[in-house]
Amino acid sequence: MSAVLSRALPPERVQIATDHVTEPFWQAARERRLAAPRCADCGHFRLPPTPFCPECQSQKVDWVQLSGRASVFSFSVVRDIPGLDDAVVVAAVVDLPDAPGARLVSNVIDADPDEVRIGMELVVDFSPVSDGWLLPVFRPFTPAVEGKEG
Repeated sequence: MSAVLSRALPPERVQIATDHVTEPFWQAARERRLAAPRCADCGHFRLPPTPFCPECQSQKVDWVQLSGRASVFSFSVVRDIPGLDDAVVVAAVVDLPDAPGARLVSNVIDADPDEVRIGMELVVDFSPVSDGWLLPVFRPFTPAVEGKEG
């Protein structure tokens, strides 16, 4: 078992750019919600947000709030990051079960990097980044103990 848990990059190391297509995604994240664009004509989900649906080329979009659940589709463990002593980042592509076909590039945080696996269940969290934005990141999902009140 690794002694160091994975983490998000420090806020000053992450900058985002928004435009009219991506702004609803980032606004939802700022409100600690995970949202994805779904084509209003054919129903295809798309992440990252794009101006046209890749399936039918429609520009009509509905923004859908997601549950925040995800699973690891692919990942890479990044160690020895210049200027970040002992930092370990798990860069991941995650599947979003309530947005079929949509995948999001993110980080897995608060995980033993040696325990991260394809298919691992995750839940969204939000990490501060530059300019007051929040970045969706994911941590291992721990099901509530049956019968336990929360």
